[in-house]
Amino acid sequence: MSEVAPGGFGTAGCHSCQLANRSDLPPRDHIYADSRWQVAHAFDSALLGWLILFPVRHLTSLSELTDDEAAGLGILQHRLSQTLIDAVGCAKIYSILLAEAEGFAHLHFHIVPRHADIPAEFRGPRVFG
Repeated sequence: MSEVAPGGFGTAGCHSCQLANRSDLPPRDHIYADSRWQVAHAFDSALLGWLILFPVRHLTSLSELTDDEAAGLGILQHRLSQTLIDAVGCAKIYSILLAEAEGFAHLHFHIVPRHADIPAEFRGPRVFG
């Protein structure tokens, strides 16, 4: 059994669980939250609007979502995409799920605005650099 994260739920050593348990988050780490999902700005990106969407519960696979969580995921991806297009004027939105890095196995989606002037060598999966 995994050790519980500080704050009472989730998994210790999990970055997303640590965020979900904190009440003193700066605005970039608490863009949106409900009982199922949370949105934060990516901490390792200078690209304005690169968001991280993750479930409050510690999950490591899409197959673990409840029907309610899955429905909320679709709605949130749609709304975040619309908001980013309006806010930063991007040409396209990438929604990327990997969750492979150590400490980041918690299911999370990179919601990435792709601007029209981004060179081809930084488009698609190369957006990660």
